[in-house]
Amino acid sequence: VQFVESGGGLVQPGGSLRLSCVASGFTYSKYTMGWFRQAPGKEREFVAAINWSTGTTGYADFVKARFSVSRDNIKNWVYLQMNSLKPEDTAVYYCNKDPPFKDYWGQGTQVTVSS
Repeated sequence: VQFVESGGGLVQPGGSLRLSCVASGFTYSKYTMGWFRQAPGKEREFVAAINWSTGTTGYADFVKARFSVSRDNIKNWVYLQMNSLKPEDTAVYYCNKDPPFKDYWGQGTQVTVSS
């Protein structure tokens, strides 16, 4: 099982980023795929998820109306569009199935929101 995340970077408050994730090693079309994040000194937390088959999405309260999760059924990628970013969104962002594999995490992609 492998997850590869990309698209992070440094952005000013109010800016946008789009994260991408490609997974391999399991039939993720059968699962819900999720985005998670971990800020320095904090536990990893759920951000958003999308059911691969139905496209049904779910979000943590703190990102509703700002973030949008989507998937590309042909390319097998999962995306997280992040708008109106805040300094408190600074974290390493990971993708995994939801609920996640406990023993399989990618390197994540760093998102830093700062002026």
